[in-house]
Amino acid sequence: MLKSTPFTELHRAAGAKMAPFAGYDMPVEFEGIKSEHLNVREKVGIFDVSHMGEFMVTGPGATAYLQYITSNDVEALFDGKIQYTCFPTASGGIVDDLLLYRYNQEKYLLVVNASNIEKDWNHCVRYAEPFGIVPGRNLVNVSDDIAQVAVQGPLAIKVMEKLTDVPVAEMEYYTFRNISLAGIDDLLFSITGYTGSGGCEIYVPGDKAGALWERIMEAGEEFGIKPAGLGARDTLRLESGFCLYGNDIDETTSPLEAGLGWITKLGKSSDMVGKDFLVNQKEEGVRRRLKGFVMVDRGIPRKGYEIVNSDGDIIGEVTSGTMSPMINAGIGMAYLNRGYWPDETEIFIRIRGKELAARVVKPPFYKSR
Repeated sequence: MLKSTPFTELHRAAGAKMAPFAGYDMPVEFEGIKSEHLNVREKVGIFDVSHMGEFMVTGPGATAYLQYITSNDVEALFDGKIQYTCFPTASGGIVDDLLLYRYNQEKYLLVVNASNIEKDWNHCVRYAEPFGIVPGRNLVNVSDDIAQVAVQGPLAIKVMEKLTDVPVAEMEYYTFRNISLAGIDDLLFSITGYTGSGGCEIYVPGDKAGALWERIMEAGEEFGIKPAGLGARDTLRLESGFCLYGNDIDETTSPLEAGLGWITKLGKSSDMVGKDFLVNQKEEGVRRRLKGFVMVDRGIPRKGYEIVNSDGDIIGEVTSGTMSPMINAGIGMAYLNRGYWPDETEIFIRIRGKELAARVVKPPFYKSR
């Protein structure tokens, strides 16, 4: 049976097209993916992302534990700072990518992908004991207790300023704080974003979620706020060059292959899961790499499409693809063999029996002003 979020009935009342996603009944679109995409780029949209998973990690061993099981340098964080990171496997793959929120050196929040909650939980439990992390006490899955909305777009913070006295416009990228907003106390308010158009995320107890949604919609009316579904969330993230777990990264792809070397701190003082494999891979060099591309010929690339060179030799495979509403061209991401990584390299995507020209481009494909 599909799970509902605290916003499900509001979505249905708004005429959303619903579909199963990661065990939840989620809105795919409201007015349409393209119109929702454009509204986020130009004004402001609100997303239900309550399906995401949240784990709390606490205790004296929290920092050392997270330093071991995640790829980035946890010791570089300060109170109120957020870090993009991943759980590497012992063989150098990626269990999941996630956001790590530091309250203090003995309290962290992990925000993980909805489809990986159970897998991530088991992974975290596996390595907990040596650090004094006790599941159910120091490691707690609070996913079912927390709802989350993402308010995204260039006017998102203007909407928020109507609902709080806190100067949220002064908050730096990848920071968070607990604030009162829309008459609700002690909400976690963060500035990260998965659309590339700015905005914020708000974590709220499930019993207060509906009231929060309605207050945000009321405050945002003058700015053109509209609800947006998972369809627009996907096209927006791809247009901005953000990875999607299960498409662009998974347990068969290393963070170095995925271009995530910047969140893979092999020189940090402590050991970490998969470090030996990743150190060797960095020394030897990867044979394939995740790259962006833009179609030259007219066509829409999709996950799984083969990529060939001018001789027809297979050199890669599309991991994500769509038609970009902002540049009006097909865009995508793909793992390409060595030799085809430089920008402007000509490649060909096999689409419905035809080999259509494309060129390698470094994302983002569109950058919000």
